[in-house]
Amino acid sequence: MRWVRRFSEIGLEDVPLVGEKNASLGEMVRGLGNLGIRVPEGFAITAGAYRRFLRENDLEGPVREALSGLRCEDVEDLVRRSRRIQDAILGGIFPDDVEVEVLRCYRELSAACGEEHADVAVRSSATAKDVSTASFAGQQESFLNVRGEVQLLEAIKRCFASLFTPRAIGYREDMGFGHFGVGLSVGVQKMVRADLASSGVIFTLDPESGFPDVIYVASTWGLGENVVRGRVVPDGFYVHKPTLREGYAPLVRRRLGTKESRLTYDESGHRTVENVPTSVEERKTFSLPDAEVLQLARWAVLIEGHYGAKHGRRTFLAIEWAKDGLTGDLFMIQVRPETVHGAREAPKVKLYSVREKGEVLAEGLAVGNAVVSGEARVLQDPGEIASFRPGEVLVTGMTDPDWEPIMKTAAAVVTDRGGRASHAAIVARELGIPAVVGAQGATRKVPGGEPVTVSCAEGETGRVYRGALRYEETEVDPASIGRPETRIMLEVGDPERAFGLARLPNDGVGLARMESVLASWVGVHPLALTRFDSLPPRVKLEVSRRTQGCEDRREFFVDRLSQGIGTLAAAFWPKPVILRFSDFKTNEYAGLLGGELFEPREENPMLGWRGASRYYHPDYREGFMLEVAAVRRVRELFGLKNLKVMVPFCRTPEEGERVLRVMEEGGLRRGDDGLEVYVMAEIPSNFVLAREFALLFDGFCIGSSDLTRLVLGVDGGSERISSLFDERDEAVMKMCAMLIEEAHRAGRKVGICGPAPSYYPELAAYLVERGIDSISLSPDAVVPTVLRVLDVERSARKGAG
Repeated sequence: MRWVRRFSEIGLEDVPLVGEKNASLGEMVRGLGNLGIRVPEGFAITAGAYRRFLRENDLEGPVREALSGLRCEDVEDLVRRSRRIQDAILGGIFPDDVEVEVLRCYRELSAACGEEHADVAVRSSATAKDVSTASFAGQQESFLNVRGEVQLLEAIKRCFASLFTPRAIGYREDMGFGHFGVGLSVGVQKMVRADLASSGVIFTLDPESGFPDVIYVASTWGLGENVVRGRVVPDGFYVHKPTLREGYAPLVRRRLGTKESRLTYDESGHRTVENVPTSVEERKTFSLPDAEVLQLARWAVLIEGHYGAKHGRRTFLAIEWAKDGLTGDLFMIQVRPETVHGAREAPKVKLYSVREKGEVLAEGLAVGNAVVSGEARVLQDPGEIASFRPGEVLVTGMTDPDWEPIMKTAAAVVTDRGGRASHAAIVARELGIPAVVGAQGATRKVPGGEPVTVSCAEGETGRVYRGALRYEETEVDPASIGRPETRIMLEVGDPERAFGLARLPNDGVGLARMESVLASWVGVHPLALTRFDSLPPRVKLEVSRRTQGCEDRREFFVDRLSQGIGTLAAAFWPKPVILRFSDFKTNEYAGLLGGELFEPREENPMLGWRGASRYYHPDYREGFMLEVAAVRRVRELFGLKNLKVMVPFCRTPEEGERVLRVMEEGGLRRGDDGLEVYVMAEIPSNFVLAREFALLFDGFCIGSSDLTRLVLGVDGGSERISSLFDERDEAVMKMCAMLIEEAHRAGRKVGICGPAPSYYPELAAYLVERGIDSISLSPDAVVPTVLRVLDVERSARKGAG
């Protein structure tokens, strides 16, 4: 009987013989080598050789005895039994025929590599009669930089022994596997000198959300065991699979890791490998260039396709890769199925209701539809962050961007002031946490340090109750809900949540705010980059620090912005993603690094220099051209043609024409390659002159908050008149109806964004009855609003019948 198989002799059908890891290596060598995918040479010692080793050393009896009466909950006893078994295995001797065959293959491998004793990796590969519900990944040991015949045989025995580590024994007990029903194969593979370069892991889906249309590449300096074992924070890269297959270069996102150490060969000879600290420069530098990230992603797509064809179903994979520092070549060194997300169902949506009465401490406008309980923490200043504990309810006067670090860890937010368009409301929606805004006197009425219940599940009024009340949480499966004729789209501002949100039922993104991406992913005023030489020394120093590693500061802006936008477009591809160009007001632009140098002070920024009026103005035009360049990169380099753009706060048709001309000068022409350009409908002139605007733009998106302010002449933030701010006012609703009618007459689409349709069922019904094409919602409002819209459409059909 043969105890060793070369990788070229095995494939996926040989899992019982050589385990999943080794069978997958053989599959890549045998089935994919002709496609240019490099796999280091090697061979597999069969599970039969392992069992022969146990028999020849009379180990089965002692192993059974050591496991007799095992109770895994007694950890100390489990460790003692494990140690006894491993010591017995390590004291065994290889059967002569097994040893001869192993050493012959090792000598042939060394000769093929031009070495006397090749440096190899020795890895465990578990086998079982039924592995469909099992994952042995990470349970058994691997050994790197093994050299020479004595070291090789010792490493193989240590792999055999690792089948009986405490975690491996406990796993088999939990899964109901017999300890002798699982065997062990050992793979011996030529080392790739990644200690002189980089290595890591590839997932053929997003490992966090399970989003299936990206390749995620993790990379670090040195040998990849640091990534596999979680010892370092690696660099992360996301590549969009569908447009990669079309020949584009859609590296939509990079994330710089800290890469604290490098696993390298131990030149002292005391150990085979050692971890050494990385330099400051290495930590600040990506460990893999873009071109090689894309090459790895192309290989991963080919491997995923090959495995899917073999299995007859879509199969997601986890792949280990390495770059040889001597030759510069890339290699795939391991592949296995990804088992965490592969079979995950679409997410269920939670609906809430309070089940008992309680004392109402404060009331305001509800943001979100959740109910949470937690200890209240009343703060007056974001500088008090040290006193705030994750999971508490933040109670404060109002919030601005300085509060966001606290808000990200809060269970809920309650503010004295603010409306549905306030900072607190917007950020709470994006974070997916409930908020009660405009709860006058909350900082006085809500006692700090006591438990409270925040309810946003009782209509438009949000309430803060004393104590931790009982509430009910119901999950709804979106797949069981019908889809309305009216398109239900999302409002998304945070690219980091995009892959998860894409799993909700949706028809795309009706509003993606560029300013959200600009603030969080760039953080620097665009003119501070285009006019860097004019900056005062202090600001220049900080801009240099932020843009470190990027010689062209314009490129820093375009690169960062295109990554954020590209992530959003990739998440919802091929559905439309409508990106609104930046709509910061002057006081908000001034908050960006260097912004105070370029922004005028205005008495009323809401009605000042914002939106379209900035894009063609000589004092901002060059900044807008950077936004245009980022959009072009997403559409042309990444291939994400589902990205559309929208012009906000466009006061006159003449302004619209000027903006379109500037876009064309930057290489974005409406209609080219399917580019659609929309306009926000938020100023009365957009409605009165709807026909003229329809000649310039492909569609309208009603901004209900600004429209209500300007139609009614109400500042929603003014406490004395805030009660007059109501999107359901007859004048506002008539304006919407007028726009829908005029736009449809001109063959243009109309949508609405903002929270109003989700808070006011009657407004949603009114718009649907008048034929609005789409409603864009915050993610938490999707399921409730879908149900309302379906009811309206059913009623309309009955009435028509």
